Amino acid sequence: MKQNEIFITSIKDFFTLKMMKYSVAPFIATMVVIYALFFYFAGSTVQQLHQATLHVEQTQSNVIDGVENTDSFVGDFKGSSVVEFLMSHAVTAWIMTFLFYTVGSMLALVVSIFIAVIVIAFLTPFVLKELQKKHYSDIEMKGHDNFFISILKVIKWFLIMTAMLILFVPFYFVPILNVIMFNIPMYYFFHKMITYDVSSNINTNEEYKKIMFFSGNDMRIKTFVLYLVSLIPFAILFGGIFYVIFMGHAYFKETRELRLSDNNSSI
Repeated sequence: MKQNEIFITSIKDFFTLKMMKYSVAPFIATMVVIYALFFYFAGSTVQQLHQATLHVEQTQSNVIDGVENTDSFVGDFKGSSVVEFLMSHAVTAWIMTFLFYTVGSMLALVVSIFIAVIVIAFLTPFVLKELQKKHYSDIEMKGHDNFFISILKVIKWFLIMTAMLILFVPFYFVPILNVIMFNIPMYYFFHKMITYDVSSNINTNEEYKKIMFFSGNDMRIKTFVLYLVSLIPFAILFGGIFYVIFMGHAYFKETRELRLSDNNSSI
């Protein structure tokens, strides 16, 4: 099955009633979590601002009729006055607006991708079983790793992603480069999760290693393209199941060829 055939078959499988039902789950789960987090952090931020105190000292000198006058202001802003004071100045208002939208959009993207990937992971076995019944009844889904090992691997990949995000902080202030460096850790986690979700349900551990050895670059290209698509707002929320279908076909194809090769070599 060639690449274009995999894509066309994946599209046809995705637009079936059962797969469309599966595709709604990541969207609903992500929206609920983001909605809850938004109100939690928004309420917490407002509360902190109401409790905050800002100490300001200003001195201004001017000359009137040859006489120099100096006016001094010393005061403490409390509660909502902090926000009013900051927003009343063009520079601080711009900085606050920039930070709010930039940090907020980045966090929303990270959270949405992370939650969607986790939800999709729970649906992957059901999606792959449907593909097996329809296209690959000759291929046994052997799988590898138990739930405990899977959780440990996810935690390890998450910690590595977090460490990379922190390590790359200096690059975030460089235009263009900041986009690249921010997405490298995100792609790392995305690639690890989706390839593991699919392969751990189909292949043995040895088969997975062989597939990545012989076809690893091909798999990386596929997941990289899927990750770029996921950067489109809401794409991963609705299309996450398509990712599993697409990668499922790729792994079933590689597994069929691998097992046929192993059977022929053993004869």
